[in-house]
Amino acid sequence: MRLRVATIVVCLALSSCGPAERVVVVHAIDAVPQRLSDWGVLYTAGRRLELNNRVMPYDLNTPLFSDYALKLRAVWVPDGTSATYRADQEFDFPVGTIISKTFHYEKALGWSAGSRKVVAADRDATPADDGSLSLDDYRLIETRLLVRYAEGWRALPYVWDDAQDDAYLEVAGDIQLLELVSKAGSQEIAYVVPDANQCAGCHTPNHSTRELRPVGPRAWQLNRSYDYADGVANQLEYWQAREILEGVAAAVPAGVSWTEPGDATLEMRAKAYLDANCAHCHNPDGAADTSALHLNIDAAVDRHYGVCKTPVAVGRGSGDRPYDIYPGRPEESILLFRMQHSDPAIAMPELGRAAVHAEAVYLIHNWIAGMNGEC
Repeated sequence: MRLRVATIVVCLALSSCGPAERVVVVHAIDAVPQRLSDWGVLYTAGRRLELNNRVMPYDLNTPLFSDYALKLRAVWVPDGTSATYRADQEFDFPVGTIISKTFHYEKALGWSAGSRKVVAADRDATPADDGSLSLDDYRLIETRLLVRYAEGWRALPYVWDDAQDDAYLEVAGDIQLLELVSKAGSQEIAYVVPDANQCAGCHTPNHSTRELRPVGPRAWQLNRSYDYADGVANQLEYWQAREILEGVAAAVPAGVSWTEPGDATLEMRAKAYLDANCAHCHNPDGAADTSALHLNIDAAVDRHYGVCKTPVAVGRGSGDRPYDIYPGRPEESILLFRMQHSDPAIAMPELGRAAVHAEAVYLIHNWIAGMNGEC
């Protein structure tokens, strides 16, 4: 179904509709609203952030790291349509689809509008049974929308106001100062909301076509359980049962969580993390294709994966280390060096983080340390 989207409005004003009457509004590509609430996907009510009816929350097995922010992910597809399952890439969503991702933090002890102390939590978002978030417990930072038009996907960054009443379109991005608090102590960071063009840095995995695409909703990422309001279920099965996804194969790729060993090996957990955080650029067709470093989850762990591979034009980013991955020698591996830094001239990924992901550094260190072989 190809939907040439004009603005679709059922309630003339969302403010006049009760929570059960709110509708999702798909605005024309040249008439996107300044207020997030005008889309009707999610909104605040009674000091809570709520998802609209038929807006489906979901989680990924291995998400992109974003300065320890929690993320409430959700997808909405127009009535009578569904996404088409694909095993080896993101699903094919129908025109009119809206994918949202709300970045938020748990408020830390001593939180105030002045101190802005938040918890550095390395976990999934934990909404209530009805999918809502308490604004007394969480601070909303931004909500990013990906909207599917006939012309392709469009990325729209919305930044939440201080009152937490609504979020507003910021095509130029934003910077917010936060204090991340963890058991190891605290650190001040400048959290960066990307501008609309920077969104393409992660969402154009094919450098030749430059086509904006969602990168998270893939089979291996969604093959996990979710605690829905009506019970715990596998996400792929649940989506298909509710007819927002069709064509799910009898055998689907295994889900791999980088944090939970389960049946996954240390190597698979490391590859899952590198896929989610690096492969949007480091794949055979990505923006970093000239580096010849391929970190997608199905790539072989060989020279193209960085093993005994000398760097290509990385400048200070090499840290004077000889190879991207030096088997058995994490302290001499460029990959780990770049993960250990927040300096923009050194750090990888280049966008999306101001803090070092200590837990992931530990994982990749252990993986490289356990590798056999010599360069």
